[in-house]
Amino acid sequence: MSHRHAKSSSLLNIVINIEWSNFPCQSRKIGNNKSSIAVLSPGTKEILRLIMDNSEQANKLIIYTDGSSRGNPGPGGYGAVLMWGSMRKELSAGYRLTTNNRMELMGVIAALEALTKKHIPLTIYTDSQYIVNSVEKKWLDGWIRTDFKGGKKNKDLWMRYYRLASAFTIKFVWVKGHAENQFNNRCDILATTAADGKNLLVDIGYEMEKGEML
Repeated sequence: MSHRHAKSSSLLNIVINIEWSNFPCQSRKIGNNKSSIAVLSPGTKEILRLIMDNSEQANKLIIYTDGSSRGNPGPGGYGAVLMWGSMRKELSAGYRLTTNNRMELMGVIAALEALTKKHIPLTIYTDSQYIVNSVEKKWLDGWIRTDFKGGKKNKDLWMRYYRLASAFTIKFVWVKGHAENQFNNRCDILATTAADGKNLLVDIGYEMEKGEML
């Protein structure tokens, strides 16, 4: 039996015992047998679902990220929401001149740099197909092997991500942007608010590449 199934069985046994001794439940006969068994009531089933959901999420780090730029290139920003169980942390920063893809990457990088616990599995949700495809389809591995030849952009940020990612087990999941995902929408607000803010940071890699450092 897998660890997950064992955990689920254990939780189920706990809830069944609670149901039997403390919760209203129905009982039914089995054939001609006069004995009866407890049938979980809807309220207890919901308790079981919540317990199992919390148990599954307790040891998982969930991250949502988003990036934005005004003009592309133009002023930009990133936003990230990190969730571990009941704990939640938000990150954001704005830059005076950058691109949308660089801010999408910076959201991921900032989230990874904020983590003090290494070698844990985590899932990153983003509306950037550029990021999801580059990692999940192994495009990035090919770019690194060829030293980003052929005009592949954002080498500085991709290498920064690559070094950080080696300390984790990361899965990227694409989500539709500007839809009904509350955490993606929150990241969008963080990113755009940062882009529209004052005292914007300098995206040194981009400005040096473009020769626009002041």
